[in-house]
Amino acid sequence: MTLTPETRDKLKRVSTATICTALFKRGFRNQMVQNVQPLSPLAEPMVGEAFTLRYIPAREDLNPIDVFRDRAHPQRKAVEECPPDAVFVIDSRKDARAASAGSILVTRLMKRGVAGIVTDGGFRDAVEIANLDIPSFHQRPSAPTNLTCHQALDINVPIGCGDAPVFPGDIMVGDGDGVVVIPAALADEIAVEATEMTAFEDFVTEKVNEGQSILGLYPPTDARTLVEFETWRKDKGR
Repeated sequence: MTLTPETRDKLKRVSTATICTALFKRGFRNQMVQNVQPLSPLAEPMVGEAFTLRYIPAREDLNPIDVFRDRAHPQRKAVEECPPDAVFVIDSRKDARAASAGSILVTRLMKRGVAGIVTDGGFRDAVEIANLDIPSFHQRPSAPTNLTCHQALDINVPIGCGDAPVFPGDIMVGDGDGVVVIPAALADEIAVEATEMTAFEDFVTEKVNEGQSILGLYPPTDARTLVEFETWRKDKGR
């Protein structure tokens, strides 16, 4: 399923927290990528279809530094094949002892129009990556080359990233709280529901700031709450 411009725009206006609640209502409990954070504040949420790279533990006889001379090396090949507007997602086995990538590769992704990069490991050149105009999420900085611990193996296959299952084409959404994975088939309906939830939460926030109790308001167990919400929506054009 292709991510439509309408769904992309909706997902850029909602939070990962709200998306997680919408997914939880459908029985999905493990879609948040664990222990990753953005290297720098985001101008807007990251949204894009997942394009994946899988690492396995490095085997020393197969993973010397000269493997990078091979133009078909999976890490290099993946960087050149990740589509514009996609999110490059790396399964580093939650291991940040060695870098998943560095600033040169991330710069290449940025120049190719990739929507963001996510790893459950670490980046080298983290300060430089933080200054690039591409959303970047990792566990922590890590100076050693990926070859030290990781062997790039598969491109665009199902992976686990921070304990979240990621299938190629799933929708990745990232903000200041982290990254959530939306199964591709649910993207449109999750975007609609999260948009509705966001409108209601904005209404609730306004009421709480006015001094109103959350009892009967959040959740809206008082019938008057939904009536007031509908009036608020008309006034706000929401």
